[in-house]
Amino acid sequence: MKARSQIKALIAMRCTTITGLARLMKEKTGKPYTFKSLTGKLQRGSLSLDEAYLIADLLDYKLEFIDKKG
Repeated sequence: MKARSQIKALIAMRCTTITGLARLMKEKTGKPYTFKSLTGKLQRGSLSLDEAYLIADLLDYKLEFIDKKG
């Protein structure tokens, strides 16, 4: 599943919107996140790993890497 679809599903499960998430991201980081900028990052696939961790944290999820060999 692409990051865009996954994040949109997580947003929906938390009963929020991309606009609401962008507002939270702006409050947390001080960076100018908006509906348009966040939607653009999701569409282009240019979301950074730091932003993915931030989104997970704001939506009360945890991202982790799991060793496939273990």
